[in-house]
Amino acid sequence: MSDEFPLGLLFGLLVLLICLSAFFSSSETGMMSINRYRLSHQANSGERAAKRVMRLLARPDRLIGVILIGNNLVNNLAAAIATVLAIHFFGEVSGPAIAPLVLTIVILIFAEVSPKTYAAIKPERIAYPASVVLEPLLKLLYPLVWLVSALSNGLLRLVGVKQIDGNADNLTRDELRTVVHEAGTLIPHRHQAMLLSILDLENVTVNDIMVPRHEVVGIDLDDDLEEILVQVRTSQHTRVPIYKGDINNIIGMLHLRNAARFLSRPEMTKAAIVQEAREPYFIPESTPLHTQLLNFQKQKRRIGIVVDEYGDVEGLVTLEDILEEIVGEFTTDMASQDQEIYRQDDGSHVIEGTANIRDINRLLGWQLPTDGPKTLNGLILEHLESFPDGAACLQIGNVRMEILEVRDNLITAARCWQAPQRRARHG
Repeated sequence: MSDEFPLGLLFGLLVLLICLSAFFSSSETGMMSINRYRLSHQANSGERAAKRVMRLLARPDRLIGVILIGNNLVNNLAAAIATVLAIHFFGEVSGPAIAPLVLTIVILIFAEVSPKTYAAIKPERIAYPASVVLEPLLKLLYPLVWLVSALSNGLLRLVGVKQIDGNADNLTRDELRTVVHEAGTLIPHRHQAMLLSILDLENVTVNDIMVPRHEVVGIDLDDDLEEILVQVRTSQHTRVPIYKGDINNIIGMLHLRNAARFLSRPEMTKAAIVQEAREPYFIPESTPLHTQLLNFQKQKRRIGIVVDEYGDVEGLVTLEDILEEIVGEFTTDMASQDQEIYRQDDGSHVIEGTANIRDINRLLGWQLPTDGPKTLNGLILEHLESFPDGAACLQIGNVRMEILEVRDNLITAARCWQAPQRRARHG
């Protein structure tokens, strides 16, 4: 046998081993980098390759074990062959020193950095084909893989790692919000806003979006019957509370579609009106919106009376109010045609003191604090810590405000504008 044939065979075997090393290296990165949620979706859709990858990822310790066993085996064989070749070409003195240096550079470039980088960018293109080889290889080397995994898992338990399986990929609410934000064009902007609004429902309570007490339109049974009938016929709301004397004494909710039953009677009485009303549904003011949405569904209700810890009425909230927190305003309330925010020619806005801070932030894109007072009047008074005697200026966050009118201990109007941001100084 000639010398050239064994050398050629050794070169060919060395190239094959480097390719196998690249396969194992890319498989490890591809398997660990693959999108688990996309993988789960494809597996549920019946894709066989995705199911194979999911079976392998169910025990990441065994998957990594079989990959590293294969990778270390081919790397050690490659090192042995490279040493033999180096001795042949450079002699027994220089060869053993040159072989590790050259082989390290070759493996680093062709079997580590390049394949792992590609696998990190295109994990599915590597993981799916690799699973065809890794699954039977895992069965073939199972005793050795089991032994290695048992020893490594024992070491992990010593440092407090008890969860070994790969089924613990649960997203927190903040992580899910980040996923939605980073979806880009995969999710339309409008849908992103809706999804984020759903995630934020836990942070908003019913008293943040309720119609405040002083804006609640109801039927007072102490009024004359003729006044009540005029109010029923001209009401712009489909449901109105019925109370006696004071709004805190609500005795029922009247759906105006039932008004025809008593309006058609020859003799109208207040008792007939009360008879058509449904018992009121009371809601604690601190109830989160996601809870109240489920409560509306469970109770088959569309409107509720918001009460504080003492049982006093704070306002009312409807199912439509909660849905608008998710999808934005989709109804037109004829009673709210009078605007509370008026844009001025200089870019500022004249805002009524009773305007809701959440509405201001939503309409103007501002970030006024919403964890305290609910109206602009309350926010300004909290900041000043006293009632202003007249016109005054202040700044809350990056919004500057000028009080325009104060009446009956209530700031009725203020001019607001965003302060220009200062440029950072560079020393």
